[in-house]
Amino acid sequence: MLKIALITVVTTLGMLLASPAFATDQVKTGYAQANGLKMYYEVYGSGRPVVVLHGAYMSTESMQPVIDGLAKTRQVIAVDLQGHGRTGDIDRPITYENMADDVAALMQAIGIPQADVFGYSMGAAVAYQLAIRHPDHVRRLAAASGTYRADGIYAASREGVKQITPQMFAGSPWEKEYMRLAPNKANWPVLVEKLKALDMAPQEWPAKDISGIKAPVLVISGDSDIIRPEHSVEIFRLRGGGPSPDFMGSSANELAILPATTHLGVIGRSDLVVSMVAAFFDKEIK
Repeated sequence: MLKIALITVVTTLGMLLASPAFATDQVKTGYAQANGLKMYYEVYGSGRPVVVLHGAYMSTESMQPVIDGLAKTRQVIAVDLQGHGRTGDIDRPITYENMADDVAALMQAIGIPQADVFGYSMGAAVAYQLAIRHPDHVRRLAAASGTYRADGIYAASREGVKQITPQMFAGSPWEKEYMRLAPNKANWPVLVEKLKALDMAPQEWPAKDISGIKAPVLVISGDSDIIRPEHSVEIFRLRGGGPSPDFMGSSANELAILPATTHLGVIGRSDLVVSMVAAFFDKEIK
């Protein structure tokens, strides 16, 4: 049953993310040394920089609808995180903290001292850690379908992770993308096991880490997400979000629960997500 469900959702992902990309001559690609990684990145557009961080089993290509939307008005730096896309793996676990340090090192290497940051799923948790560990690097943060505690994900979804095997992805868009882009295609089973370990590891970040983030935060999730809506509300509350005392003003932080939207559907609704994220990054905050 889990295998059928997994293949269904990853096939849906492939259809959702079918989108025309920027013309080749409009994209700058490269590699930067970051904490032992040869880290792949792409740069699109011009203007205020925004770093885009993909989800587990994904890559810069998977995030193309979001990248294209944001690049209409700003410079987008999209990266392939450890073991994903064109960035090879190294001999260390995949953790949110390590990946956040990698992103900070890449930003320094390519001369981006500070940026707005959009992260999705695993990338949202990386974005939170980037803001916690490297606060001066993050101007504003939009985190879609991310958690700061393991119980932010429904228990049934966490239990399902234990059953995942590399073979369950056979023929899926994720596996095909990996086999097309990865520098070492034989590492696919290694990536799957490392991501299982990441998902099964205790995630118990102190609430003060979230409340202490310096940057304003936009929290996004779907009402049919694997993320419990209560968890997204909790993060919003930790950020100081709540009722307006004068019925007029609002918090510098924002919350969006998208209707009729699953975990994968958050990126599938890229037009809506991009419009909200761009408005949040652009709004004047007193």
